[in-house]
Formats: sequence, C-alpha cells, structure tokens
Amino acid sequence: MGSIFKPKMPSLPPPPPAPEPPSEELSAEEKEAIKKEQDAIRRRRKGRSETILTSPLGIQEDKEDQLETLLGKK
Repeated sequence: MGSIFKPKMPSLPPPPPAPEPPSEELSAEEKEAIKKEQDAIRRRRKGRSETILTSPLGIQEDKEDQLETLLGKK
C-alpha cells in the first residue's frame, strides 16, 4: 500500500558537456619557472643530506677516530 502514496522520482537532467582539455605545450616562461623551482628543491635536498653525518649502516669511523677526546687521543 505504500507504493500508491509515494511520488515517482523525476528523471535526471542530462550531464553537462565535458570541458576541453588544457593545451599540453608550456610557454618558455612556464618552463623556466618550473626549472628554477626544481633546481631550488634539489639544492635544499642536497644541503640537508650533507648535514647528516651517519649512513644507513650507522657511524662509519675508524678505531683511531673513535678514541679522540677533547684533551687529545687516548
């Protein structure tokens, strides 16, 4: 009996037309801006990696280097 009192669903409107894809060619200015940004990222990445003194294997020192203290070698 519930189906008698339920209104029917209206049909959906047609979908909007698909937008045109953007042009894939970049201007010289855009290419230069992208290159500068990537170079800056590489410089920052290089600077950070040079501050890390250990390798994934741990500290790589000779036995003699480990014995040094503030007062000299033991």
